[in-house]
Amino acid sequence: MLKSQRQKDLLFDGFIYTVLFIIMLVMLYPFYYVLIASFNKGSDSLLGGVYLWPRSFTLENYRMFLDDPKWLRAFMVTVVRTVSGTALGLLLTSLVAYGLSHRDLMFSKFYFAIIIFAMYFSGGLIPYYVVLRSIGLLNSFGVYIIPSMLSTFFLLIAISFFREIPGELKESAHIDGAGEFVIFFRIILPVSMPLLATMALFMGVGQWNSWLDSAYFVQSENLRTLAFRMMEVISKSNAPMDAIAAANSASAGVTSFSLQVTAMVVSIVPIICVYPFLQKYFVHGIMLGSVKG
Repeated sequence: MLKSQRQKDLLFDGFIYTVLFIIMLVMLYPFYYVLIASFNKGSDSLLGGVYLWPRSFTLENYRMFLDDPKWLRAFMVTVVRTVSGTALGLLLTSLVAYGLSHRDLMFSKFYFAIIIFAMYFSGGLIPYYVVLRSIGLLNSFGVYIIPSMLSTFFLLIAISFFREIPGELKESAHIDGAGEFVIFFRIILPVSMPLLATMALFMGVGQWNSWLDSAYFVQSENLRTLAFRMMEVISKSNAPMDAIAAANSASAGVTSFSLQVTAMVVSIVPIICVYPFLQKYFVHGIMLGSVKG
């Protein structure tokens, strides 16, 4: 009886592992295909049949990507945007959340009502455009940073997290003469690494992948982001290279598709490199608010 039950358990476990392995392959193969396509000649990729490894290995796709000032400039704009936008978003969201986390705050219910209303309702694209124009953010780098400095979703999570920090820490710091800013930067933030890592990961990925603001609110070619350039190639609304570069790329076997997958690899690699450093905090941070001590 026990032996039969054990065999059934092994068969069931084997079935589950097989299904999970198939799901893993289905999810990972598109990324792998993009990687091998970026190292394969674009003209050869158009013939099809490239599935497991580059059939005609080349580095011309990456050389063309790095030599094209549009792509390189877009990459730098995206990096600066992601770093500065994530840092300022973390700072402002954490500061506001810390202030609202005080249970004895006057008019706290009114503040929370405004936050909830702003999270679920918006004026729409046209009023948003008018507001950006009235405060002078259109066609400027600030349109990437300032509107995203306060996240209402993470604001509520941060408030819940800060309220779970023992009040004795702040009381003892007050007794020692510390002000609110000293308490926030030297006591609250160091013990809030799971929260900050989770917020940083989502804010950073959001900044890195954003392209709508670059399409709607920016006209300067010098402020275009990497995600916008990739969408530009996908939609084929504009050529990714000028006529001379296109003629040179034809002889090198570079196509619009090969340049597109190369840009995808370049855009994915930084996120993959950052994620392992945040993973240990992210695993704990994703459970914020789900378990009460």
